[in-house]
Parts: sequence; C-alpha cells; structure tokens
Amino acid sequence: MNTLILLGFIVVYGAGVWKFWSGFHRTNFSQGKIYLGLLWPVFLISSSYRKNFTKALKGQ
Repeated sequence: MNTLILLGFIVVYGAGVWKFWSGFHRTNFSQGKIYLGLLWPVFLISSSYRKNFTKALKGQ
C-alpha cells in the first residue's frame, strides 16, 4: 500500500514538472526553468508563482 501511495506521489510530481516545463514560455519567468520546475510544490505557497504555474499548465 505504501508503495502505491509513493508511486502516486511520484507520478503527480513528475506530471507537474513536465507540464510546467512544457508551458514555461507562457510564464513571466525568464530564467530558472529547472529550479522552478523541480521545486514547484514548495513555490505554490507564493501567489505570484501560483498564477504563473497556472499559466504554464493551462495556457492562461
């Protein structure tokens, strides 16, 4: 059961990184694609990062 939960977290984390990197050009960020992408769960605390993350994911 724990393995399944861990696998689920890894899949969700990886999907978030992939979607952010794919839509990075839609954000206001010019640098730090790897840094911002890998630490996306931590940065979601910031409202400005959340807005840019949403732009990257949904194209808004």
